[in-house]
Amino acid sequence: MISFKTALQKVLDNAQDYGDERVDLIQSNNRILAETIIADRDFPPFDRATKDGIAINSDGILSPNQTFKVSGIAQAGSPQQVLQDNAECIEVMTGAMVPENADTVVMYEHISLDNGAFSLLKPVIKGQNIHYTGSDIVKSKELLKPGVQITAAEIGVLASVGKSEVLVKKSPKIAVIATGNELVEVDEKPLPYQIRKSNSFTLKGLLAKENISADLYHLVDEPDALKETLEVLVTDYDVLLLSGGVSKGKFDFLPETFDALGVEKIFHKVLQRPGKPFWFGKLKSKNTTVFSFPGNPVSTFVNYHVYFKPWLNKTLGVATPEFTVFLNESIHNKTDLTLFVGVTISIHNGELFAKIVTTTGSGDLIGLSKVDGFIRLGPKEVLDEGKNLVSFIPTREKV
Repeated sequence: MISFKTALQKVLDNAQDYGDERVDLIQSNNRILAETIIADRDFPPFDRATKDGIAINSDGILSPNQTFKVSGIAQAGSPQQVLQDNAECIEVMTGAMVPENADTVVMYEHISLDNGAFSLLKPVIKGQNIHYTGSDIVKSKELLKPGVQITAAEIGVLASVGKSEVLVKKSPKIAVIATGNELVEVDEKPLPYQIRKSNSFTLKGLLAKENISADLYHLVDEPDALKETLEVLVTDYDVLLLSGGVSKGKFDFLPETFDALGVEKIFHKVLQRPGKPFWFGKLKSKNTTVFSFPGNPVSTFVNYHVYFKPWLNKTLGVATPEFTVFLNESIHNKTDLTLFVGVTISIHNGELFAKIVTTTGSGDLIGLSKVDGFIRLGPKEVLDEGKNLVSFIPTREKV
């Protein structure tokens, strides 16, 4: 049995690049950018009015009560107009091109209208209320680098430079596989000895956050059936995420099935809790990576965040952020295992504090729904209340 740190390193050592692909702009949300984005024009591309009001030439200002006759209206989306006379003004709307020969925009709130002419009510500063050409960024400058996770903000940037299609890192094709004769569909009424499927839907939901649409399968605990189906899946998919069938039970057939299919075991069982029976391997002939998690819901959930998520990040060229928190209570790990303990997070004086969530064990789905993440305690580690920073793995976006 290996340590958590050794297991994680072995998982990360088996990350791989699946290449790039082009997707429609809106489909790039939450994907990883794989190209450099360059400004195809100045931003803004013209001197832009930032207020509704009048555009004037400041050389024509003689006094705070100076009056300007209106000679036209400039609307956003219309060609540039020309201010012919410094004694005149052109009404200008927010987002419109500042007229040629004008150098200042005065908002309506600072002028008054009388008989078709506007009078200044306040002093004017030359250049006010104008967003100048290229003041955000100039043409040919780099806007976004490869490796950036695309969010709504980046989509706006991509749209502004005409990227209707975006080159992103290609995600692996993933099959999520639940094992066990006790499992029934979500919409079925289970018999006393049965339970509804939950792990596969949890994993599918977690993958959906990564913009990965996984396929779901359910395999019964029968050696021939397992081998027949897995022989197909291990060649059709880049990654298999399994739950159940890897412990010491008489019906936990997955390790021997993987061996029969030529899937190389990289390790089986880790000195950790929960998730100790974790099996990890690879079918090298197809470059298929297999994560086979224990069937208990908390074990599956923890191992996804502890192992699969960092593996996926490295595969996509993204760093996995590291977080630390203080504890609201003392804790002593008396075991030789690395422990992952569910906590809720609160903020006090700008610092994150963790409070341990009491659960009934690795099958406690209700307790799992209450946690914001997990703290990691090393073997025999002792932490005092509020004094020590401890590693924290967030599982909610609020953190």
